[in-house]
Amino acid sequence: MKFNLGCQLSYAINESSTLIFNIAVPDGHQTVIEEDLVITPSTPVEEYRDPVLKNRFLRVNASVGEIKISYQASVEKPDEKPDPSDVNEVNIADLPLEVVPYLYPSRYCQSDQLTRLVNTEFDHLVPGYSRVTAICNWIYDNVTYLSGSSDSHTSAYDTVTERAGVCRDFAHLAIAFCRALGIPARFVTCYAYKLYPPDFHACLEAYLEGGWYLFDPTRLVPLDGVVRIGIGRDAADVAFANLFGAVEMKQMNVFIDRHK
Repeated sequence: MKFNLGCQLSYAINESSTLIFNIAVPDGHQTVIEEDLVITPSTPVEEYRDPVLKNRFLRVNASVGEIKISYQASVEKPDEKPDPSDVNEVNIADLPLEVVPYLYPSRYCQSDQLTRLVNTEFDHLVPGYSRVTAICNWIYDNVTYLSGSSDSHTSAYDTVTERAGVCRDFAHLAIAFCRALGIPARFVTCYAYKLYPPDFHACLEAYLEGGWYLFDPTRLVPLDGVVRIGIGRDAADVAFANLFGAVEMKQMNVFIDRHK
């Protein structure tokens, strides 16, 4: 399956500032056929590619004025259709050591504070892909998707208390629930086909037998329409933009379409 995707971002720069973006699609789960990045006015860009997670961070040092960032890419993505009956959980003793950090609580995913709830709701379920699906179903049924109901400080504990949030909150809560059960889980930012209104999206991956598997408790998009951008412990690791200085966002447009 092929997609054309990208974003246009515009910022007012009120003093010399540094902007770090995580908007470029990495190879790994998908293949980048071609891409183009345009900065207006023309400004040097530095790129760092994480050798393990493949995340791509773009640093731009901007002068006073307006700056526009335009990124677009053509991407091919393989089908991801696991058979839930064949996918089990992995004992902690058998986990690859590089996966272990995704068992721990993190800034937005306080799994250690949710153990009692998790044990009550999910401990009795059959371990495996179906249990992670049950976690996503519980969140979908018990948390209202409500734009503007959270902010950059909202954590999984806040979301399960308030019972409202947006995609990043749904993902954080699912990650925290998984970790409380001993299932490694991590945060995924992405371009998401059929998301309306178009925006950057967030979902999660859980580590089960055979590797990492994608889940989305919002049910807003088909999983085969998710094109990964960044992967981290939670949203703090892979925000689409980190702005250092007096910077004001003026405009953001995100798009993804099937390649015909």
